[in-house]
Amino acid sequence: MVRLPGRPVTRPPLPFGQPRAQRGPRPQGAGGERPGVLWAAVTGRNLAGQVFVLQVVIVLLLVVSAVVAQVLQVQHDSTQEARNRSLAVAETFANGPGTAAALRAPNPSAVLQPKAEAARKASHVDFLVVMNTDGVRYTHPMPDRIGKKFVGTTGPALAGGTVVEEINGTIGQLVQVVVPVKDAGGQVVGLVSAGITTEHVGGTADQQLPLLLAAAAAALALATAGTALVSRRLLHQTHGLGPAEMTRMYEHHDAVLHAVREGVLIAGGDGRLLLANDEAHRLLDLPEDAEGRAVAELGLDGETAELLASGRVATDEVHLVKDRLLAINQRPTDLRGGPPGSVTTLRDSTELRALSGRAEVARERLNMLYDAGVGIGTSLDVTRTAEELAELAVPRFADFATVDLFDAVLRGDEPKPGTGLRRAAVAGIRKDAPLYPVGEHIRFVATSPQARSLTTGQPVVEPRLRDARGWRAQDLERTDQALAYGIHSLITVPLRAGSLVLGVATFWRSERPQPFDTEELALAEELVARAAVSIDNARRYTREHSMAVTLQRSLLPRSLPEQGALDLAYRYLPAQSGVGGDWFDVLPLSGARVALVVGDVVGHGLHAAATMGRLRTAVHNFSSLDLPPDELLGLLDELVGRIDQDEVPADGAAVVTGATCVYAIYDPVSRRCTIARAGHPPPALVRPDGRVEYPDVPAGPPLGLGGLPFETAELELAEGSRLVLYTDGLVEDRERDIDEGLEMLRDALGRTPGDSPEETCRAVLERLPKRPSDDVALIVARTRVLGAGQVAEWQVPSDPAAVSQVRSSVTEQLAAWGLDELAFTTELVLSELVTNAIRYGRGPIGVRLLRDRTLICEVSDGSTTSPHLRYAASTDEGGRGLFLVAQLAERWGTRYTPHGKVIWAEQPLP
Repeated sequence: MVRLPGRPVTRPPLPFGQPRAQRGPRPQGAGGERPGVLWAAVTGRNLAGQVFVLQVVIVLLLVVSAVVAQVLQVQHDSTQEARNRSLAVAETFANGPGTAAALRAPNPSAVLQPKAEAARKASHVDFLVVMNTDGVRYTHPMPDRIGKKFVGTTGPALAGGTVVEEINGTIGQLVQVVVPVKDAGGQVVGLVSAGITTEHVGGTADQQLPLLLAAAAAALALATAGTALVSRRLLHQTHGLGPAEMTRMYEHHDAVLHAVREGVLIAGGDGRLLLANDEAHRLLDLPEDAEGRAVAELGLDGETAELLASGRVATDEVHLVKDRLLAINQRPTDLRGGPPGSVTTLRDSTELRALSGRAEVARERLNMLYDAGVGIGTSLDVTRTAEELAELAVPRFADFATVDLFDAVLRGDEPKPGTGLRRAAVAGIRKDAPLYPVGEHIRFVATSPQARSLTTGQPVVEPRLRDARGWRAQDLERTDQALAYGIHSLITVPLRAGSLVLGVATFWRSERPQPFDTEELALAEELVARAAVSIDNARRYTREHSMAVTLQRSLLPRSLPEQGALDLAYRYLPAQSGVGGDWFDVLPLSGARVALVVGDVVGHGLHAAATMGRLRTAVHNFSSLDLPPDELLGLLDELVGRIDQDEVPADGAAVVTGATCVYAIYDPVSRRCTIARAGHPPPALVRPDGRVEYPDVPAGPPLGLGGLPFETAELELAEGSRLVLYTDGLVEDRERDIDEGLEMLRDALGRTPGDSPEETCRAVLERLPKRPSDDVALIVARTRVLGAGQVAEWQVPSDPAAVSQVRSSVTEQLAAWGLDELAFTTELVLSELVTNAIRYGRGPIGVRLLRDRTLICEVSDGSTTSPHLRYAASTDEGGRGLFLVAQLAERWGTRYTPHGKVIWAEQPLP
């Protein structure tokens, strides 16, 4: 057969292209067919077998359907005949002469039993039972059951109806009927039941079933025989193949010859070429009449011809055939009982080799750029970002990498051209390279590649440093050391973010002998451009963070005020990222009392720091009014609500400031501490014996919600107790919840029995990371007590004459304290305050002197009217007392109590 170019070969599906006459004889089975093919036909593995199986299945379905229909008809006829016969027998006997009369006789069973048995036998039913209206049997085929209760439904029959039911009785599946026995007046005087099992009833269908089965068997046999003949004929004509398989075989054969872009060769056991597709002809440049010729005659090189003729196994062997590199795979065809020969596939790998090398380089560069996108700028730290750039470049791109930044960039400011740079990062395959170390201040000479990059804003590549005079002019000694070390090429790229030049990155090569080229210059630019954006972001963050930290620290107390009620220590730790709104304060109050406050504004940044400053100022102002903790938190809540109303951003969305706060007032005279909190973590209390507890202080809502009151808790603290106030950054973070943090705080405080507040702060913070994720504010206050020798109290009657007695008592007490120098001014102050209380206030009136860091005079009464300082006119008889008190005392004021008010004045001790 002549092979025409460009047209499909239409040849029969013969193995390896051999003529049919060359095939060996086929083993014959019955009818001339091969046993394996015939079995495949019977089992449905080919078209003939599928037709045979389908026809047999259809005949079987028809036969089975007919038999099932006949069986169902037999069952229906049997049940219907049983119903009819039982009903006829029961009604006949119930309406028979003498039945109703016999039921009224003294012994119904003696009269009815013989009649019922005779009727049962004559009618061929299984039972005929007569019973009274209570269901007690008078007759039964088994006499021992006479007098027992009938088993079945009798209700409808007693009402004059008829009962027909199918039940599963002791004698099998049966149909029983119950009918009433009525007297001449139509009254039901008894019941008659007749029944028969369905197996004792047969219809005409039983006689037809054997004939139907015989006919079905004959039809099945004839259909099977006919189907077998048709299938055998079809099998003989198709050689065991269906039309679809034959069509698909020819299509696949044509595809292998003409469409496959991989060379396919089939050689016989004698070394002759049996088949070669179009791609094999192209790759090997075979002649048109190659098929049928020996492989050695095809004009191939000796090594390739030897491989094709040998038929040995080969896997991706590369052979140079003329100007092509061919990857050859070869497998023998007789491994599983097939004919001798081999199948060979050819693949042109000439261009693939070159492309794979370039693709590998491109893939590595893309991987570097991807890693740069995810690995550079992981933190908002300028130095760390520079280190990430250097670490990424070594050793994948360069043997050494350095990053130099302007000093202003490291501080967060904008760079100033012309100033020196500082080495921020160095990375290399070894640590002993003669390059400037980290932290070195560098001024590049104008001819150096780095200076040129900074000036022009363009990258510079120096392929041969030995010939780069401008680079060597930077530092002759160091550059000679670098050349001796093996460094021979560099690329320097400016770190540009918009119009700003932040510094310069330099990549050095020593181990790899190839110098940097222009393609690598483009990669270096891309890497540095991505890093420059991250460094600029870190610079901006550093600037804003520094401003926020400066603002925050300016708003926090720089030192604690002097007071004698508490020994204090505090710590403040800024967050790892961002500036929070945590704050604390210590506020001396009148009467030697001290207020402690710790708060936390929601969020971070300048807004949180500014809000914190406003709240701290408000607490200072509110505390000067000597308000109880719950009232002070109420005023703070209103203030935060007003802040939320005033702070409206440009998009119109509401800003929710939100804050938490705990406020405590400690009185060293009564040793009582009053605490209230607004959504803040509970305070911790360390008793003098080392026990740690969290007092039950009502939580209250966070500040800014409004509408809900705050509650206070009052604690009595023994001298030496430690009260610990803190923000949630101490006990809560992303890795643990607040309950776990509270237990850790309890454990840390339990390990510090008897420690000072300073030592307690140190022990608590040792368990925290150096840079926590949230701000931490901590105050530890150890209580002191004003003993009885430092307090003096008197009750004063509401009589102006009592003022002189008070002055006398105060003078004696001051003499006992060694404060005679203050006796005159103290008498004047108390005289005025007591006189005002007697004249304008209500009883009871009390006087108290406290000797602390100052001398405190307090006058209390039951009135809530507070005096006001004013200038008295020359004609006024009074109004000068408070003016005199204000002049003599260092501080004075009024605080309200649940029972009235206290006017106090402080004088410095001599």
